[in-house]
Amino acid sequence: MAEPIQRGELEQTVALVERLSLSYRTRVVGQTGLWWSLLAGLLANGHVLLESVPGLAKTTAARTLAALCGGSFSRIQCTPDLLPSDIVGTQVFDSSRSTFHTEIGPINANFVLVDEVNRANTKTQSAMLEAMQERQVTLAGQVHHLPQPFIVFATQNPIEQEGTYELPEAQLDRFLLKEVITYPTPTEELKIMDQADSEYADLAAVVSPEHIAALQALTRRVHMARSVKDYVVRLVAATRNTQMLGDLGRYVEFGASPRASLAFQAAGRAIALLSGRDHVVPEDIKYLRHQVLRHRLILTYEAVADSVRPESVIDAIFAATPTP
Repeated sequence: MAEPIQRGELEQTVALVERLSLSYRTRVVGQTGLWWSLLAGLLANGHVLLESVPGLAKTTAARTLAALCGGSFSRIQCTPDLLPSDIVGTQVFDSSRSTFHTEIGPINANFVLVDEVNRANTKTQSAMLEAMQERQVTLAGQVHHLPQPFIVFATQNPIEQEGTYELPEAQLDRFLLKEVITYPTPTEELKIMDQADSEYADLAAVVSPEHIAALQALTRRVHMARSVKDYVVRLVAATRNTQMLGDLGRYVEFGASPRASLAFQAAGRAIALLSGRDHVVPEDIKYLRHQVLRHRLILTYEAVADSVRPESVIDAIFAATPTP
């Protein structure tokens, strides 16, 4: 059994999150859902996939969070000719010593922004799998552990299909959350224009990687009752057995894997801690339901033809599953 979280630890976490939020809002306007997804991914030590049309602050948000956390940061711009060695590294020959030495690529950072990940070819995309799952890379038979924390923020543009490679389900499943970013409101867009006229000062780190590791350990101590775990299992099972959904059920080809249950558990604990609680409630599970499941449901071609979105199926699943 994990040690219960003390009240002082909760208060310190809430105060720290507020400091992070204040600094974050100096660079990114609005996008509250994006901010909570990034924070949940950070506390749960999970990777986040960001999807939107160009210009909606995906890269800015990821860069800002990395700067506030004080860890190392690298950005990988994906193109069709990008090679696996451009990401994970390679063996380099030293002619002066007639020996090879290992140079780990830009994956060797606390925060890795993989920009336009769906522009990388499938072989290059697969090179990310070991790093994302085991948090290590293997070069020339030697295992190199990546720094902790290690979080991948990947972005993709859903409207440009030429020269892109759709992410395979095996890689999508390794993202804890998928956040779909929408356009700002007119008021927010006006504020964005005002901010563009101002000169940005360098962001000061609010926390260190050591603090992040401590917060992640604290997140794992958040209590999740058996009834809430059973609720998660029933929800995920409903994605595989869709009779309760009626006509919507025929649009689901494959449901979510057990990674979805683990993602709900990790993200639910993170949301609970961010809300100042030491235990998970069903509302924490509901809050990130789209982000956890939208990239794990595989819909049929008929769903695409009928413009049925994963979010509609997810909402129907939650509506049909009794809340404890």
